[in-house]
Amino acid sequence: MAFIAWRVAQNMLKQMRVAHFDIDIGESYFAFTREVLVFLTQVLDRMAYERMGTDDRSAFITALVKRVAEILQDNEDGLLGLPQAGQPSHFERFIDLFNELADHYGEFGFENSGPDFGFVRYLGHRIEGLMPQKDQRWVLDQVMASEVPDAVAYLQKAMEGVLSTEPRAVRPSRAARVAPLGD
Repeated sequence: MAFIAWRVAQNMLKQMRVAHFDIDIGESYFAFTREVLVFLTQVLDRMAYERMGTDDRSAFITALVKRVAEILQDNEDGLLGLPQAGQPSHFERFIDLFNELADHYGEFGFENSGPDFGFVRYLGHRIEGLMPQKDQRWVLDQVMASEVPDAVAYLQKAMEGVLSTEPRAVRPSRAARVAPLGD
């Protein structure tokens, strides 16, 4: 699920850029990504709450957040370089942000259809502060009306697949899909 959350965050960033929001590669790119990943992990936590016992949910979310932080760190280290000596690692920055915002997101509701208005609006306001002045007027609408519904729908489908107890269809092996070479 951590990799899926990463891909959903990257898709959201891509869609925002397609919609002509200025999110340049660099610190602003990763600030946006961190905010979205915290939101997505909070959404996944709420989905886990509906489907898992307390111990399983706690283990799931702990592992999820750590793995998301590792993926983020690998990407930030690769594109921005390592933080200066004495500065927190990119991993630690994500964990700190997650912990800081967990109580904030905890105040909002979550239904079967996904996060409530306040939950989504909070993300929009957090992202609004990251955007250049010219984009601040429209970013809240874009996040709330377009980006979050698509992201949440994708996460819901992925969680259903991950937690499903239904037997999975057997995929044909790669060899079975490759046409034999002629003589």
